Order: sequence, then structure tokens, then C-alpha cells
Amino acid sequence: MKALIVDDDLALSDIVSFTLRREHFEVCVAHDGLNALEVWERENPDLVILDWNLPKLNGLEVCRRIRANSEVPILILSARDEEDDIVTGLKEGADDYIVKPFSPRQLVARIQAVLRRSKNPNPVPERLTVGELVLDPLRSEVYVEGNLLAHLTRHENQLLQTLMLNKDMVLSTDVLIDYVWGQGGGDRFMLKQLVYRLRKKIEKAPSAAFQLETIPAVGYSLITVRKSKPETKK
Repeated sequence: MKALIVDDDLALSDIVSFTLRREHFEVCVAHDGLNALEVWERENPDLVILDWNLPKLNGLEVCRRIRANSEVPILILSARDEEDDIVTGLKEGADDYIVKPFSPRQLVARIQAVLRRSKNPNPVPERLTVGELVLDPLRSEVYVEGNLLAHLTRHENQLLQTLMLNKDMVLSTDVLIDYVWGQGGGDRFMLKQLVYRLRKKIEKAPSAAFQLETIPAVGYSLITVRKSKPETKK
């Protein structure tokens, strides 16, 4: 398994590289954002460990560009420990966010958790349909009225599958976390951010007869909305 480590702190980069090699990873390294994208395209790693503050192109933009084209697990390492920074990193597609300083044991445990969550043992249905909403799980694409609406990330895909298979039912937060990340993975904050990103994508169609509802203190539900028929003149 191959990991790409991106950090302009050479000493820390060496420590992370040593830690991962000890865990039997093949390691490739980049020290700025532009080089990180070049190495990622060339090496096609199974995991990206990414610092936020990078020269030439910051880590958040690197994360955004990788996530637009790949489902590779991404961990952001950063000294930024404010809640808004963590929220931003997860919104941009990171699978986890680790605040510096951290121990090698913590890093290895978080990597193992992310890789475990990235493996989806459940069979994938060919297509799911709720009203005019159609999900192609294999392509991670959503259609409305036959038109491509959005491309989904792996976790967005898993969440929407779960909601569509249980349409008009309220699913608890804990149940959704287990479905999307598996037992021991994910948390309520990560689910909230995932729902936010999915909602922005699937509710772009103004005529869509469905809504992703938040049920306060309970969970979420994909609600089918009956469109009112135009009144006929007597």
C-alpha cells in the first residue's frame, strides 16, 4: 500500500515517513502543494497525508483538487486547531483531521481507521430510484429527470444509498454513522458535515420532489414530496 506524505516541515515529514514505512507502507513525499498534485497523479497513492500550510498551493486547495477527481482517503495534519478550521477541512473532503502535535501511535490508529472505513463490504445495487431522483452507485452519479445532477464522494454515495433504501423513514444519527463509516468509525459532527455537502448537491434541482430532512434530536430522512396537481377548470 502506498502513501503520499505532503509537508514542508522536512523533519516532521521524515518522522511520518519512518512511521509509515515501519507499518509496511511504500512512501512518496512532496514538500509543496503543486508538487503534491504532480506526485499524486504520477504515483496514484492509496492514502494522502496532507499538511494545510504549504508553499505554492495550500493544503486545502490540494485536498479540494484531489477530492474532485478521486476517492482516495485524505488526512489533514495541521497546527490549526480552531473548530472552524477543522470544519473547513472536512467540508473540503478530508476523511480525518489531526491536530499537531500528535504521536506516531495516534497517527497509525487514525490511518487504520480511515482505511478500514474506505473499504465497503456491502454489495452495490445497480441503480436506486426515488421519484425522479436516480442514483448510480457504481458511478457515484445522481440524476434528476434523466439529467446528471452531481458527482458524489464515496461517503456521500453511501449516505444517499442508505437514505434512498429507507425513503420516508427517519434514520437515527447512530444508525447512519454505522451504515456510512462502520462501527467505531465516524461521529455526529462528521455526519452533520456529510449531510450538509450531500444536501447542497442533490437539492440543486428546484423541481425535485424530494427533500433531505433533518429531524431534530433524532436523525435524518429522505422525504418524497407530492407535487400538487394543477387545478382543472370546471
